[in-house]
Amino acid sequence: MQYDIFSNIAPAMPKPAKGTEICKLLLSQASKDMREPLVPMAIPAMAAHLSDVEFMYSDNKYYEMSGQMGHLIGPSGVGKAQLTHLVEAIMRPFRDHDEIEYMKLVDWQRQMKTRGANKEKPERPDVSFWFPPSDLTNPAFIQNAMALEKHGGRTQYLNLPEVEMADKMCGGHRQVSQTIRNIYDCQRAGALRATADGVTGNPILRVNITFSSTPDAARTFYKKDMTNGFFGRIPFAYKARGERKGRIPRQGSYNEEFLKKLDKYILRLDNCKGRFVVKPLNKIADQLAEEMAGIADLADDDVLFELSHRSIFAAWKKGATLWILNDQTWSRSIGEFMIWFCYYDLWSKVKVFGDMFKGGETQQEEAQKRGPKNFLQELPHSFSEQQLEALRVSMGKTKEGTRHQISVWTNRGLIELSEQGLYSKTDKYLKASPKVKVHSE
Repeated sequence: MQYDIFSNIAPAMPKPAKGTEICKLLLSQASKDMREPLVPMAIPAMAAHLSDVEFMYSDNKYYEMSGQMGHLIGPSGVGKAQLTHLVEAIMRPFRDHDEIEYMKLVDWQRQMKTRGANKEKPERPDVSFWFPPSDLTNPAFIQNAMALEKHGGRTQYLNLPEVEMADKMCGGHRQVSQTIRNIYDCQRAGALRATADGVTGNPILRVNITFSSTPDAARTFYKKDMTNGFFGRIPFAYKARGERKGRIPRQGSYNEEFLKKLDKYILRLDNCKGRFVVKPLNKIADQLAEEMAGIADLADDDVLFELSHRSIFAAWKKGATLWILNDQTWSRSIGEFMIWFCYYDLWSKVKVFGDMFKGGETQQEEAQKRGPKNFLQELPHSFSEQQLEALRVSMGKTKEGTRHQISVWTNRGLIELSEQGLYSKTDKYLKASPKVKVHSE
């Protein structure tokens, strides 16, 4: 595997290179300690500028680029607010559009107040907001989605500085799961209802959304949704507190020079239309699928395997966005970032929620201790079947699965049986490098 998702250390971000210069620009004003988690969080905001764009995935189906999400997790004071500063720079064109729309509403409300009770009231203006406020209610969210669909299917973007704000947007916590799944899959809202004012609509939810929270708030928010598909659809970026340092992190400013460079990339997103097949993207998706199966075999964890499917898909969408930002040109660096996005998401899930994969209720700091483990890494170089069996039992696995796990490892060439009757780790496993070949054109 290219990164160790079972480690306490986060997968190291690739250095931005040819083809991913946008990543370097996006991080240029962030403090050094927050650069890695901000990269995957910024892509959904950038991708919100796309419309009428589809890419073919490895399953031979086309998918829209909306539905990109991210959840930034970190302790209080770690620097999560830097995401909002970056988002505001990216969303400037959306803010300009929404200000005009807002003034239409203000003027309409003024006319409503000045008209007498016996006079005909003016119709509500046909407005839509691209970057709604974070305290958006569910009726306003659905109404805005209807307006956006009517105006050509533009994607709206929301940045919620507290994950609990999603409850208000979705109409209650019980509705969050279904709403987020519909957003991820670009499905209709399922909101068709008869009211005193008529029949409400059932729009396609073209939404990109990012959340922020502390680890404890995230664990509380998702604890009842670990296996229903909702949790797996959210890509995570976890930032641990790190060492105590007596120095306030330094941030830059999003000045005119920065914004001028950024606008050139946003123009590429605005101008991109049509359907695309980018074979290197799909080759890496296939490569990741094989790697994720191997990782799940090392941990003998079906939940981890199921989560990986959507981690790959979310990373693929980010890779497609980077391809557009690179003037629709592939580069090796795009592939490296796509791989990292997938591993960083899974590492964050294991680090923060690992013990909850099986319904655990421990504190966040215990998640890593009780979550999925690379069993082969936990064993000595040479080991017996009984040692693996004991390890499995200590990790809550069944004794009956020991021989199957040995068979899987043997078939994958990770272990071999010695003449002494012990199993040994092969050179293939021991020499596995954190950086392997990335597909190029």
